[in-house]
Amino acid sequence: MRYDVVIAGGGHNGLVAAAYLARAGRRVLVLERLDHIGGLAISAKAFPGVDARLSRYSYLVSLLPTKIVKDLGLSLELRRRRVASYTPAGDTGLLIDNEDPARTAASFTRAGSSDLDAWNDFHATLSRLAARVAPTLLEPLPSRTALRKTIDDDTAWHDLFERPIGQVIDDRFGSDLIRGIVLTDALTGTFANPHEDLLANRCFLYHVIGNGSGEWTVPVGGMGAVSDAIAEAARAAGAKIMTGCEVLHIDPNGEVTYTENGSQHVVTADRVLVNMPPKAHQEGSQLKLNMVLSRLPRLKDPHVDPRTAFTGTFRVNESASQLSTAFDQASRGLIPDLPPSEIYCHSLTDDSIFGPSLRESGAQTLTLFGLCMPARLFTTPEAKDLAVTRTLASINTVLAEPIENCLLTTPDGQPCLEAKTPLDLERDVALPGGHIFHGDLSWPYAEDDHDPWGVETAHPRILRCGASARRGGGVSGIPGHNAAMAALG
Repeated sequence: MRYDVVIAGGGHNGLVAAAYLARAGRRVLVLERLDHIGGLAISAKAFPGVDARLSRYSYLVSLLPTKIVKDLGLSLELRRRRVASYTPAGDTGLLIDNEDPARTAASFTRAGSSDLDAWNDFHATLSRLAARVAPTLLEPLPSRTALRKTIDDDTAWHDLFERPIGQVIDDRFGSDLIRGIVLTDALTGTFANPHEDLLANRCFLYHVIGNGSGEWTVPVGGMGAVSDAIAEAARAAGAKIMTGCEVLHIDPNGEVTYTENGSQHVVTADRVLVNMPPKAHQEGSQLKLNMVLSRLPRLKDPHVDPRTAFTGTFRVNESASQLSTAFDQASRGLIPDLPPSEIYCHSLTDDSIFGPSLRESGAQTLTLFGLCMPARLFTTPEAKDLAVTRTLASINTVLAEPIENCLLTTPDGQPCLEAKTPLDLERDVALPGGHIFHGDLSWPYAEDDHDPWGVETAHPRILRCGASARRGGGVSGIPGHNAAMAALG
């Protein structure tokens, strides 16, 4: 059987590529190893007897461009979160309200921080940067010089592209708390020293430029709704999507060997797009906890309602000094004593992920993303248990009651708490080292003349279309779009 394009891997990026190519009249086949599409952008019922469809792996949308949504006519609703973040600090906390600057200013005062002006100036710079860089992510790779000219701000260029972001943050902010809040965007899913390693800068950049604003949105229906909408667009355009088909071999001449139901098959194509992680050793750095609560926990802060605090990103022990201590301990092969993490509650913004009875009960979801948890720490089952125990204890230090008091239980009495380490991702979804970005993130500019879209390989007929492509990582669809453009171009 011959196709114009075969796509190996039915994650959201592969589906984006399939939709664009099929809409351009190409005959497209998508082969997915698992029994479902979407890769890590899925929704699933994680707890037996509990009618909640959780975004089990990825959970928020930042980098998906509006252009892709409009181009493909996606039936998808992404909701804004009024609250950007809440960070407990002693018996108070710092609330960042996207729509009420006065409320944010009052929160800075209560938290004892004089960094409000520096905060506003820095985020104004990031907003300008995002508006200029985001459109280039769907174009051929600019040169370093061209991107710098596009940004047109030498200070921003120096601070974000040439100087370790940790040093920049230290110079701009005086508060340990504020430094940590800003710094976490450089460490989410990346294990790096932000005062020495520009890898942290790359992570920071992709976290703050999404869709030209850096805003993180909630997909109605969960992350599975994103993948389902893209798959629907691809099928409507004529793409064929097959699940339960594991790709065994890709020949540079365009021959693809795969298995289905125990039988081996071969197809050929003019182009093969690879939406799979590289087999080279990678190391992810995160602990993911999925929870369903019977109710939200009480806070120490009397000025903020829990429903407000958990609507945005709820930051746990993420001051700059706490992040530094956790990184140092993890670098020495130790589970941090006080793991930093960030939590968000999908159901406060979108309760459609619940069945009717659960919705009426007042239940809520919590998704926790733990930092400074590299794969090297999880070589024994005991290490995972210790990481979960310490992470829950870390949460409890900033609450007025233990989080365990609020966990919903399944019909057979088990707490609704699921933990995923990098090695769990390696085992469950074949992600080497559990690296959620498929490897270290890259700068969004060309470093040679042989990779015009950031998707090319040494073999002309084979293109990368997943997170390992340049300008990959995260739920974005950008590599899928760019691989489709390269294949059409």
